Amino acid sequence: MAAPAGAGALIASPDRRRCLWSVLAAALGLLTYGVSALEVYTPKEIFVANGTQGKLTCKFKSTNTTGTLTSVSWSFQPEGTDTTVSFFHYSQGQVYAGNYPPFKDRVSWAGDLDKKDASINIENMQFIHNGTYICDVKNPPDIVVQPGHIRLYVVEKEILPAFPVWVVVGIVTAVVLGLTLLITMILAVVYRRRNSKRDYAGCNTSENVSPVKQVSRKSPSDTEGLVKSLPSGSHQMTHNRLDLSRKT
Repeated sequence: MAAPAGAGALIASPDRRRCLWSVLAAALGLLTYGVSALEVYTPKEIFVANGTQGKLTCKFKSTNTTGTLTSVSWSFQPEGTDTTVSFFHYSQGQVYAGNYPPFKDRVSWAGDLDKKDASINIENMQFIHNGTYICDVKNPPDIVVQPGHIRLYVVEKEILPAFPVWVVVGIVTAVVLGLTLLITMILAVVYRRRNSKRDYAGCNTSENVSPVKQVSRKSPSDTEGLVKSLPSGSHQMTHNRLDLSRKT
């Protein structure tokens, strides 16, 4: 008895699904072949004096060479807001400036895609330019992991730091560590000198103390030995003298 047509379709459906998934996986592998992550590098924050030019540095790393499909976009998020406005685009050697009034006729290209540089210059920066700047680079088939973000502060010329904050922090840290090491070395030298002086003074004291000489006493045996060592004639004279002294 032949199986119903519907049952045959149900039996064949798992094989068809497996075949379909295999085809999709192969297609996805072909599409993603040679694709890697594109990394964007920007400073975390910069300070620009009011009325001067500010350079927004943006570097990127990509395994593929740049070409006609490579493009750069800059966006701006004003301070205190959540909105983002695109104000600059660069592609195929052409600059496309937006119509956003705060940046009109102020932005110029300062990068070099062959050197993986997507930086820009902004002229005559004002306090309205305070905010976050976003650098987005596309270089297909590489995929951007995350665009670069720069926090920019426009300040008065009098309060503009001479060095970036991270440079100042590094210098202060190095100075503190250097002073700590120097003080430690000085204390170690002083401690060693004091110990050497104490050891030298102890040696001199032990050398200056002279031992007490004890007077040796002659024992009776020593006297008897002395008498015995005299000649025999001396013994006779000694006995005669003793006899005379007794008679008298």
